[in-house]
Amino acid sequence: MKLILKYLKRYKKLLLFDFLSVFGFALVELGIPTIVAQMIDQGIANQDPQFIKERTLVILLIAVLGVFGTICLGYCSARISINITRDIRSDIFRRVQQFSHAEFNKFGVSSMITRTNNDAFQIQLFVNVLLRTALLTPVMFIVSMVLTIQNSLPLSLVLAASVPFIVAGVYIVAKKADPLSTRQQKGLDKLNQVTRENLTGIRVIRAFRNDEFEMQRFAQTNEDYTNTSRKLFKLMTITQPLFFLMLNAVILIIFWLSANMINVGTLSVGQLTAFLEYCFHAMFSMMLFCTVFIMYPRAAVSASRIQAVFDTDISIVNPENGVTETPIKGKIEFDHVDFVYPNGEEAVLKDISFKAEKGETVAFIGSTGSGKSTLINLIPRFYDVTRGSIRIDDVDIRDFDLKALRSRIGFIPQKALLFSGSIGSNIRFGRLDAPEDEVIHSSQVAQAYDFITQKPHQFEEAIAEGGTNVSGGQKQRLSIARALLIKPEIYIFDDSFSALDFKTDARLRADLKEETKDAITLIVAQRISTIMDADQIIVLNEGKIVGHGTHHELLKNCTIYQEIAASQLSEEELAR
Repeated sequence: MKLILKYLKRYKKLLLFDFLSVFGFALVELGIPTIVAQMIDQGIANQDPQFIKERTLVILLIAVLGVFGTICLGYCSARISINITRDIRSDIFRRVQQFSHAEFNKFGVSSMITRTNNDAFQIQLFVNVLLRTALLTPVMFIVSMVLTIQNSLPLSLVLAASVPFIVAGVYIVAKKADPLSTRQQKGLDKLNQVTRENLTGIRVIRAFRNDEFEMQRFAQTNEDYTNTSRKLFKLMTITQPLFFLMLNAVILIIFWLSANMINVGTLSVGQLTAFLEYCFHAMFSMMLFCTVFIMYPRAAVSASRIQAVFDTDISIVNPENGVTETPIKGKIEFDHVDFVYPNGEEAVLKDISFKAEKGETVAFIGSTGSGKSTLINLIPRFYDVTRGSIRIDDVDIRDFDLKALRSRIGFIPQKALLFSGSIGSNIRFGRLDAPEDEVIHSSQVAQAYDFITQKPHQFEEAIAEGGTNVSGGQKQRLSIARALLIKPEIYIFDDSFSALDFKTDARLRADLKEETKDAITLIVAQRISTIMDADQIIVLNEGKIVGHGTHHELLKNCTIYQEIAASQLSEEELAR
């Protein structure tokens, strides 16, 4: 409830109108039966048409006020609940933008989608019911009980005797609903995960003819979620029939007792009519209030899952008054860097040290799992070093303002990612106000201009979700153009040429030399032909530097580099 109350405080004016609207609704529901009782006992019994007309006008006035109150109550509760859901989703999204890779790995993408959408929606439903009933039902119940006691104390005791049974039933239902609600939301996480994996991996699934297996996996996950939901909904829906059974039982007892009371003259027909209305409203108010408690476990589970996102400590913290400008430009240094993944035990990078100056190209090569991509992911602070330091322009990157740090870096990831939109919007992703001529120039250097101009709409050509309507090589070239457009101080190519043919690769590297001559270029590669002209080549093995030098130097003194070169280059190329 703390999470919900935190957001409710933002809408105090609407809450005040909601509170006032309650009394308008209560006035209609409880005022009209009282007046009808007077019309029966005084107007009809005394055959007084004038009294009936007067009371009819009062009923019409109350009805108009009640309609206004009901509309206002519905509007306020809907407006507040929708706004709260919007605020929660916005705050989750804003919080997630601050997460590092470690926090993303903790929750998982599928779970974050569920928390942002479904969990927030569960809170919306609960808040809507809460605002409609939490204020209304206590007022209705208390006033109804007072009026029943005024009408007939013996009959009101029958009503009072039923209340403990209703409360006990609701407590049992709420207790059983709590674990089912938790299991249901986790089941939805799993369902989202399976669906997401199936849709993103559809080509692999079809290539390995695993359609049947995936269908069975989805069917099993879907069935588990359905069974849990069925149990929860059965539990919740059984409450209403039981309530009406109890209500009818109470009314039968009241009729049985009131028959004798009317015979002896201690209860009038008008009083009985009003009493039945009060009785219904008292019990119905209790049921509505209990509905809040029945819904509470689901909302509480969703709120706790959302709160877990807000309470998660952020490992990559943006320093206050972080450095935004430096007196020198174009220098990066790794100083005895070690790195252990969060919750990991063994360091994946050990004692990494090297320097790079403006205009230099530093390449990283090594076997799969040697730590190449991990190393370059430390530079934009996707993770923080465990020991040692990384300095850019003689400033520890942990002292930089995060935006200022990342604005100095043009990052081309190992897996090229495009966003839905146009080719032009993807290239401009890091610099939205870039002029057309610079966009064209970046695409030309990245060897993307030719295939772009062959498209019917050229730079306005639509990119499908995930870039599924362009090839892997085209994705990489568009990603490179995106990085070139921001003109950073440091270029990071994380195996960004792997999908290119040798001819395109060679042309691209030749054009990049001129484009990146005033920047530091860091390249992770698997092909020696891509990096053999680098100023420095760093050979990694099991997280350690086992070779450092130029191509020719490493061919002489680094066994691992020699083995990689022998597997890729001809004897003539090795002899050069």
